[in-house]
Amino acid sequence: MSQSDNHNPMYRIVFQQQGDVFEVYARHVYQGDMYGFIEVEELLFGERSQVVVDPGEEKLKTTFADVKRTFIPMHSVIRIDEVTRQGQSRVMTGETSNVTHLPFSGVPSGTPPKKS
Repeated sequence: MSQSDNHNPMYRIVFQQQGDVFEVYARHVYQGDMYGFIEVEELLFGERSQVVVDPGEEKLKTTFADVKRTFIPMHSVIRIDEVTRQGQSRVMTGETSNVTHLPFSGVPSGTPPKKS
């Protein structure tokens, strides 16, 4: 990776929300001060001058139009990748997704249960 790539990293964030799977691109992703949430800033979308318009990406643009920073629950995050190229943001409905949901106990891994 070149030095210029390190100055301007880009991330693909895949997460679940209300049965749909979202794939978005952003410049900044980190664990912030709100416990249990990932903070995502500077969301990236394709140029509006494209002749072909993807309704899924347009839905995301509208959803995040005035959002400066979004907080995604950690248990909703499926994957975060640092990428070299921006792809197309999209929403996949639950019926077409091949994501399997794992049970979430709410107890952080590595924390032994309290004894009575």
